Amino acid sequence: MNWPKIIKNFPEANFLQSPNYAKMNSSLNNKVITEEIEDGSGYALMIVRNAKRGRYLEIPCGPLINWQDQKTIKKTISKITEIAKREKCVFVRMRPQLPATKENLKLLENIGLKKSPMHLAAEHTVMIDLKKSEDELLANMRRQTRYEVRRADKLNIRVENSNSEELFKEFHKIQVATAKRQKFIPPDLKTLLAERESLNSTIYVAKTEDNQPIAYGLIIKEGKEGDYYEAASTDLNRKLPGAYALLWQVIKDLKKEGYERFNLWGIAPANQPNHRYAGVTTFKTGFGGEIIEYVPAHDLVISKIKYLKNLAVETVRKKKRHL
Repeated sequence: MNWPKIIKNFPEANFLQSPNYAKMNSSLNNKVITEEIEDGSGYALMIVRNAKRGRYLEIPCGPLINWQDQKTIKKTISKITEIAKREKCVFVRMRPQLPATKENLKLLENIGLKKSPMHLAAEHTVMIDLKKSEDELLANMRRQTRYEVRRADKLNIRVENSNSEELFKEFHKIQVATAKRQKFIPPDLKTLLAERESLNSTIYVAKTEDNQPIAYGLIIKEGKEGDYYEAASTDLNRKLPGAYALLWQVIKDLKKEGYERFNLWGIAPANQPNHRYAGVTTFKTGFGGEIIEYVPAHDLVISKIKYLKNLAVETVRKKKRHL
């Protein structure tokens, strides 16, 4: 795979279509399939998922193709269908990096895809343009966010980062406690350590003057993008602006390293106050980035009868998880 060429042709690509993500999944014994389309003009990284409700093929933030070229689209869907049948998959789940316009939604419908009952890879997010100056980025923040960033500085909250195994294990312990408070399912330690080994990842920690941890963030970098992929916090984060200090430090570091955008990775859809991500949405949008809505995950049905069973299970699961 010529990843530098793919990044050049598809600047919207992120780590979920990268060789590093393939390596990570392989280390977790997930079967990974990569396919170049039209002599390298398109590309798809696919993962075979063995779920109890049915085996399926997952294409997160892909495939990376020219979605305006009907010939390429047809060839891509045909090849993906062929692979899914070979792997005995019930369906294919994909979420292209396409804005959720009426035209794009119609495009996916016209090629036989059905809207998935579950989300895949941060369909609603906040994207910060790192090409702007630090002064511009501060000016674009919500006033309260800017106040908290400055308050963190006055309180001498410091931010450190490391890729050490010890810190990843510490992060996992804190995230498990965070998940219990906020009612979400965290990744297991095995997955986190695989992300540490295979991805360009680091954990940031905001701490008090006397070295007490306040907030944690797992940052993954690939191509032109940095991603605020996972987070955790201690009880101190309720009264101290640790998370604000952390994100501001990440923004400054990514700028220095030459990244062009920072994906804050997951907010609630508009007008859904009971959504699981509603609580973090105000925090993330306060940093003044662009709210982006990608097309939702779509399914390519391979086995209709088995897929209907999966559809029923996932529809119930979505309601229970407030997604």
